[in-house]
Amino acid sequence: MESPDNKTRALCRIGDRSTSDVVVRLRTQEGRDEWVYCHSYVLISNSKYFSDRLSENWPTCQILDSRNCVEVYCQECDLDYHINVLRLFYDINVCSVTDMCHGVRNALGVLRVANELGCPQIIASCVDYLEAVSWEETEEEEILRTIPGMGSQAEPILARLQPVNTTAIVRIFLAAIRFATSSPCPSLTDLKTSAQEQLEYMLTEDDDVPLLTADDQIKSELFQSYLTDLSWACQILVKLEIMREFIMKWMEASDNIVKAVDQASPEADILESRLKIVEITAKILEPMAYGTIILPTAKRLKMVKVWLPFMRIAKPLIDAALADGEEGLALKMDGELWQSLESAFVSIILALPSGDQAEILTGWLQNEHIRYPDLTEAFEVWCYRSKVAKRRLASFGVSIV
Repeated sequence: MESPDNKTRALCRIGDRSTSDVVVRLRTQEGRDEWVYCHSYVLISNSKYFSDRLSENWPTCQILDSRNCVEVYCQECDLDYHINVLRLFYDINVCSVTDMCHGVRNALGVLRVANELGCPQIIASCVDYLEAVSWEETEEEEILRTIPGMGSQAEPILARLQPVNTTAIVRIFLAAIRFATSSPCPSLTDLKTSAQEQLEYMLTEDDDVPLLTADDQIKSELFQSYLTDLSWACQILVKLEIMREFIMKWMEASDNIVKAVDQASPEADILESRLKIVEITAKILEPMAYGTIILPTAKRLKMVKVWLPFMRIAKPLIDAALADGEEGLALKMDGELWQSLESAFVSIILALPSGDQAEILTGWLQNEHIRYPDLTEAFEVWCYRSKVAKRRLASFGVSIV
């Protein structure tokens, strides 16, 4: 098969009958029959399946205009995903795959088809997307039904569902015990109640064995506890589609920014700058939390570890200044900013591997600023996932790391 020159390649478009030399015929048992006009070199370079089907070792049938026809039988629910994957062959980059995903279910559909057709680039992009975004509970079950049979390339998607090692479980349990048996101010009563409920859940034997059993360290702790009973600029960057580059630069500078703010004196002079930093960080964390910007696990983890402690300190300082109406301060703040930040932190944390989640939640339960950000939702999801992890993964044939 003669390979087209660069000029011909550039002019080719999916569905272009004037340049197409192959028809992909998508058929379902329900009778749907879609003909997609494609180009053999595009199919061969992006898919092992089509590379095999269009080789001399596999018979193909001729149709009108001397085009080869490759018939692909698929489930009715997957036909549109097959068409999407064919379109991606003509524009295969991270942005195009992310744009076509439009959520977890669509990403799973594209991934399922890409796996069947042997498309490593699309598989890698879908895995990166699914590993980074947050999931609904029903989506988790679908992921567990879909991913285990796809091999090692898809395993990173399941990192957040893996059981946590005993050391991490003990650490978060002890941190929760200390908080649950403390005497916090009345405004923290609901958090204390939630911690107590999760402790009971961790230790309850139901369909799953308890997360841990009492050793000498835990018994000792229990006894002791009993006895002591640039905001505008971000919007422009989004419009210019260069937000990812800005996020990477902000991430590189994060440690130095926090250090500079912490060393500033007097505190009052830095409050306005601190608020601006809060606003910019919120703009940065939001696309990370909801899958608009896809970053590797290590970078997302770093952002949480740097900015979670910063926000714990910043909120009471800013709130106090706003309440006191200090002279000389021009602090204006969106009332939903703190809630938006908190939601972003929860989503990012729940998309991290389970062991990293345990470390972060342990620090949260041990911190005096436990009220904000309130990670109760993340704690509850972590407890559920961790407790059912072994049974849940085993039922789907997933190997435990």
